[in-house]
Amino acid sequence: MSSETGSTGSTSRNPSTDESATAAPPGAHEPDVAGETRAVGGQPVVGETSVVGEASGAAEPAQYDDGFGAEIGVGPHPLPWPEDERYDPELLAHGDRRNVGDAYRYWTREAIVADLDLRRHDFHVAVENWGHDFNIGSVVRTANAFLAKEIHIVGRRRWNRRGAMVTDRYQHVRHHPDTTDLTAWAEAEGLPIIGIDNLPGAVPLERTELPRRCVLLFGQEGPGLTEEARKHVSMVCSIAQFGSTRSINAGAAAAIAMHAWVQRYADIPEAGV
Repeated sequence: MSSETGSTGSTSRNPSTDESATAAPPGAHEPDVAGETRAVGGQPVVGETSVVGEASGAAEPAQYDDGFGAEIGVGPHPLPWPEDERYDPELLAHGDRRNVGDAYRYWTREAIVADLDLRRHDFHVAVENWGHDFNIGSVVRTANAFLAKEIHIVGRRRWNRRGAMVTDRYQHVRHHPDTTDLTAWAEAEGLPIIGIDNLPGAVPLERTELPRRCVLLFGQEGPGLTEEARKHVSMVCSIAQFGSTRSINAGAAAAIAMHAWVQRYADIPEAGV
């Protein structure tokens, strides 16, 4: 890696991909994009404006690019329909092709978020966003897979959602304009910030026991953690490499770090369960 990962923050649903966006340096102000109030975990976020492209109440977009691979999901539910408020009548009638596990088929988005909230893990994921890195979506998708408590976008409010495959809709996403703001929030919550980057003096992740309650902070593809971010971390963990490349992909590095936490603290089901 270089790692090639590389007032209080506000919680919001996530912005749409903006391929024409230009990078904003740390500390630069990026004006909010006007929009409607969004919901997080089924609850409205007071005073937060959306930067999501779709209109309120619009159908959830396709999870995968058309024409690639087999169609996922299930068709219309056979009659009689289950009598449970968690189920969405539209999905029961027309089928559910979303990128969700089978246990959540036909559930409303709000019901899925509420169920995930009952068992989210104690680690948070933060990622710097100064240059519209395409890897951020991959990090968000992995954070959903490992059920991070929250995702923190540090820097630009708009981030590249493409790799998230809409999994951000089932997460709590909080924006921080800079690392100082993230640090203030983390200190108020009693959470140490652990940087992930292959920097001089970094301790090997493979030999380190991560705190149960913590924020895992990742930099961008290429530059890794910024100098400013390095000032705010409790420690920096490196990921062992053995080949010729100087770095690994930012999304891969994030997945390795999250899985290290999961191996130590998560309740892993028995084989076949």
